[in-house]
Amino acid sequence: MELKVFLSAVITRLFFILHSIVGVWRVTDIKKDRTYWLLALLNLFLCTEMVLTFKFKKGRSLKWFSPAIFCYLISIVPSLWLLEMNHSESCRESNSSESTQGILNYTVASNTGVLPPDVVKMAVKIVNKLSSICESTWTLALHQTFLLLLIIGKWFLPIGVGITRDQLSQLLLMFVGTAADILEFTSETLEHVRSNMILVYSILAVWTWSMIQFPLDLAVQNIGCQPTKSSKRPVCLLLHRYSADLWNIGISLLIQDGPFFICRLILMAHFDVINQMLVFFTAKNILVVLLQLYRLVVLLIDFYNSLGSQEDKTNGAQGYCACGPTDEDQNQAVSDGESETKSTEDNSPVIPLQDTHIEDL
Repeated sequence: MELKVFLSAVITRLFFILHSIVGVWRVTDIKKDRTYWLLALLNLFLCTEMVLTFKFKKGRSLKWFSPAIFCYLISIVPSLWLLEMNHSESCRESNSSESTQGILNYTVASNTGVLPPDVVKMAVKIVNKLSSICESTWTLALHQTFLLLLIIGKWFLPIGVGITRDQLSQLLLMFVGTAADILEFTSETLEHVRSNMILVYSILAVWTWSMIQFPLDLAVQNIGCQPTKSSKRPVCLLLHRYSADLWNIGISLLIQDGPFFICRLILMAHFDVINQMLVFFTAKNILVVLLQLYRLVVLLIDFYNSLGSQEDKTNGAQGYCACGPTDEDQNQAVSDGESETKSTEDNSPVIPLQDTHIEDL
């Protein structure tokens, strides 16, 4: 195993675990109950995944799925749910959290004689200062760092076999735009429905559903097309040729822009929650949905036109694949082959005939 692969895999997962523990600490601080520290046990999934990845994949991820990102979602999403459900606009004072203060006092007592007193007091002061920050600021900061860590972690995690750097860069650029839209959805939409817990649960459920796209890497990869008999079916040919495009369309319609549009439309139409930003992003969502549907129609028209143009050629052919070369490509290959043959004949050496005498015969 390469040292670079080992370090990038371990360090990235350590950042995931650290961020998850910070989220659990915030939940424990707000709830004033140490039993919420049990949420930190969810990081065992990430540790187990790391061991299995090193054992079977030599530190590299799978081709179409990232188990590390998925386990990170499992460890951090419950904490964000609890923080959002207990969110309030008032700021907390440094001594308002009894559980945090108890933990800090225990830390001071247990480290007597181990660490310098000045270091312990400074650490306690820093943690108390962080605890005094407004709860809404903490929650928003955790959301922001969560999305940033998803993108940076995906960047630094060892890529799986079959994924190129170019595909990874495309995926990261897609994630940047996706993360910005998701952050706006949670930060702006929830601010207007804090008093209705049913709406809070619904919005958080839609937000959690949108997180499913991050562990998947199908948006930039086309499924390999093999010339088999089953590939003669139009649906199989369509999936083989446009799998990456269809996955992008499916993400937008079913996972992100579609659910976001429905949720915002219900807020405006049924609950009379109307403001300038909500109207703008609702219009943005419906525009993206319409463009994705237009893209889907264009792909279907292009696909069936290509099938129609090659219908005569496919008659009687076994294992035809729509991903194969077109007539123009084959004609070009034939002309290239003829020119190559001609050039070979022209450049072939001429062997002179030896002079023979009839008398020698």
